[in-house]
Amino acid sequence: MRFYSPLLFCLAAVMSSTAVFSYSHMWTKLVLTHHWPITFCSMEHCHPNISYWTLHGLWPDQGINCNKSWHFNSSQIKDLLPDMEKSWPDLLNPSSAEFWKYEWQKHGTCAAKADSLNSQHKYFSKALELYHKLDLSSVLRKFDIIPSEKYYTFSQIEGVIEQFYGIKPKIQCVHPSKNAEAQILGQIEICFDADFNLLDCEKRLTMDAISEGGWDHDADINRASGFMVCDHDMPVFYPPLP
Repeated sequence: MRFYSPLLFCLAAVMSSTAVFSYSHMWTKLVLTHHWPITFCSMEHCHPNISYWTLHGLWPDQGINCNKSWHFNSSQIKDLLPDMEKSWPDLLNPSSAEFWKYEWQKHGTCAAKADSLNSQHKYFSKALELYHKLDLSSVLRKFDIIPSEKYYTFSQIEGVIEQFYGIKPKIQCVHPSKNAEAQILGQIEICFDADFNLLDCEKRLTMDAISEGGWDHDADINRASGFMVCDHDMPVFYPPLP
């Protein structure tokens, strides 16, 4: 039986009210990607002091660097910066805006093909809005999925997300070295359709969209982050702060 909370009903109502464009656009799916700072920093040699899931990005499923002349300008999101610094931090360079610049140029300029995301302010504010409405850290904690020295099964983590949100996420891990006992939880994607309704992340592109030549999302994530889709049969380590 699925668990439907008042938060979920509120989330669905708000998202459905924002439908402003059709599926004729270049992209048909948005991927809201969260990463776990402790895992990220174990790979990148930074020093995490954050014990909640942070934003990695809001990524349309088609296109990369769609408008290289549309440069990032932090003055256009000045009112968002306090929330950006907390919810969407650059874990490698906390005082820098380079991470946001990169996300805007690579993904935001493509998301901007939709009228509802056609400015820097709209793009970043929508990502923050979706992030806060999902409240992934609180949902996992509510169902006793917390950073711990003990291991979880993949189905425990996936099951909580499926039951609460009613959709299938994509959960990514750092795969272990040869003699390790468990993979390390690193990244969780939750997906939306073009009208910001929750969507199974496994939903495939139509053949028409693929034929137009789009972004190979899985290949790009694997190359860029070191995360891979978790092994469903291997224990999962959800690391706490050191």
